[in-house]
Amino acid sequence: MDEWIDYYDSTHTIYASKLHRDLHFQVIARDIIGYIASPDAVVLDYACGEALSAAKVADACAKLYLAEPAPGVRGRLIARFAPNTKIRVRSLDELRTMSEAVDLVVMNSVAQYMTPDELDSAFAVIGRLLKPNGRLVLGDILRPEVGMFRDVLALLKFARAHGFLKDALYGLASTALSDYRQLRTRVGLQRYGENEMIEKLAAAGFAASRAQQNIGHNPWRMTFVAKHAFQRP
Repeated sequence: MDEWIDYYDSTHTIYASKLHRDLHFQVIARDIIGYIASPDAVVLDYACGEALSAAKVADACAKLYLAEPAPGVRGRLIARFAPNTKIRVRSLDELRTMSEAVDLVVMNSVAQYMTPDELDSAFAVIGRLLKPNGRLVLGDILRPEVGMFRDVLALLKFARAHGFLKDALYGLASTALSDYRQLRTRVGLQRYGENEMIEKLAAAGFAASRAQQNIGHNPWRMTFVAKHAFQRP
């Protein structure tokens, strides 16, 4: 995961435009809010990225933890949300010793950048933090049978619907020659079948099922909702 952390901590061009970037985070925030069961909930966004719309999520819960591995991104999160008393920024390492239990953990568009062992370790940390009746929402899981073409198509449909199609086409051309494409080719992305992910979550102590809709704009990726397989004392 380290190479991907370094990439997202750099000045990258993963978004076609500022509008694309802003809409991306707005849609994710909207979908996360849909999983918040109570305004009293404590929520953790695991490896949250820039989380530009996190204030909207914070408005829907009692406390929001933004956990981010990239130090540069984390610094921007701290500066951006310093005035918001509901938001706390943490590193992933700090989660290992965090004492407060949480009602909801969202890990969106993260698993593809982790090795299977790294994902298992993350599940162990999350399992410790989740309240007995808490939920883990694991979003944007890439499927083995769905290739890059579907990602491109999903982006173009999203761009057309929101008025940045020209920027998206230009961005796709730029991405083909970018560090992202080279890194994706060299390091690769982890993909999981539906049953494979359910079994992986079960091995980590979770009972899980696939959600009807994925978090975000890509309908060809998967989201899973998991809870503790047994009640802890």
